[in-house]
Amino acid sequence: MTATDSRPGAEHDVDEGVSRSIATSLRDAMDRLLAGRPQRTDGRLIKDNLWKEADVSRATMNRAHRVMAEWDTRLAECGAFTPGEARKNDELTRLRKKLADQTRTCTDLQHQLDAAATAIAALHHDNTLLREELDRTGNLIVIR
Repeated sequence: MTATDSRPGAEHDVDEGVSRSIATSLRDAMDRLLAGRPQRTDGRLIKDNLWKEADVSRATMNRAHRVMAEWDTRLAECGAFTPGEARKNDELTRLRKKLADQTRTCTDLQHQLDAAATAIAALHHDNTLLREELDRTGNLIVIR
């Protein structure tokens, strides 16, 4: 049950705190901001943009208690991100995962390279020792 202001033409909803047209303007602005289609602001989901987008004063917006409660609820539902910000965050998450996967791959390859270098060094050392032993004990035959 809502009471309306008795002033002519006011259509002031006491439960709302502002006129129906102001509440409608604020809700339309909220819908535009949440949809990522701002007309008067940069689109960030902040109260400063809400009153500017609705083309009302901050004080008027603050009197619209029901609209502000809706704003808080809807922001909580969407995580306070515009669709563009959400896409960017998703892309950033995807790229971070890809970077982590590539970093793991590089680390694995570096371990394989280190193991191969160790094996090559050990084989080179054994080869050198065998050549020295052959020099001491017999003739070295070169195979062409």
